[in-house]
Amino acid sequence: MPHEARRQHLLGIAYGVAAYGLWGFMPLYIKAVSAAPVLEVLSHRIVWALTFLLALLSWRRGGLRGIGVLLRPGRTLAFLAGSTVAIAANWLLYIFAVVQGRVSEASLGYYILPLVNVLLGVVVLGERLENPVKAAVAIAGAGVLWLTYGVGRPPWIALGLAASFGLYGLMRKLAPVGAVAGLAVETTLLLPLAGGYLAWAVTAGRSAFLAGRPGLDVLLVLAGVVTAVPLLFFAGAARRLPLTSLGILQYLSPTLQFLLAVLVYGEPFDRARTAAFGLIWTALAVFAVHSLRRGTPEPVTDA
Repeated sequence: MPHEARRQHLLGIAYGVAAYGLWGFMPLYIKAVSAAPVLEVLSHRIVWALTFLLALLSWRRGGLRGIGVLLRPGRTLAFLAGSTVAIAANWLLYIFAVVQGRVSEASLGYYILPLVNVLLGVVVLGERLENPVKAAVAIAGAGVLWLTYGVGRPPWIALGLAASFGLYGLMRKLAPVGAVAGLAVETTLLLPLAGGYLAWAVTAGRSAFLAGRPGLDVLLVLAGVVTAVPLLFFAGAARRLPLTSLGILQYLSPTLQFLLAVLVYGEPFDRARTAAFGLIWTALAVFAVHSLRRGTPEPVTDA
């Protein structure tokens, strides 16, 4: 590999580790702002992410003009509207999961996400399901069923996170726009709801923001940076790495979340969960080996 190509490859790996690492440590941030209601945290994430992204795009030639083009009625805007609903649901459910002390279940959702992406490709796009992938899906399904039996309820947070982000990825695949521009459009579409909620909360005296806790105020404003910076790292990695490398790096995020859940937050990890996670990790191993042989795993971004 030529020196410059090797340098770009290593830089891409660094960007990928930074992106998935920051997404993996996202529970630390959400726990830090958990004094605020879940809807308020979500609304701040939308408002300040849009502020950060618009500032970033204003430095790029034609960046803001491109947002205006994407907001014109048409097929692209329709798909972005769908992705907006999916990412809002994903963010809301993820924040709720962390606040409720169910980080391990959230990590499970992102472990099974690649398999959900495969199923969506089959159902929606008519793609073929190859035998190793069929086996991986079956093993993961057995893990989910076992967890449902052992815990006494379906892992609805994990399934909801995987389904919402899988649908988000599908919508973004059908409307291929840049990562930064796409998120700017999505947060723009969500701004009336998020801004309206924050305005109501402040006037009604129900807002944690500007309520005499400067540290919390700063953290809520930083929601924009926390949301956008990993995405920028991911974009840098995607430009420099093959899909096989991104496909492997994507498992860093749920692994860090899982370790935080068990080792830091002390969430239960009994026999039922051990068996279920073992089956799902086995399914992922089958899927990863097959993907590496084919060289075409789908990279995903996180919440």
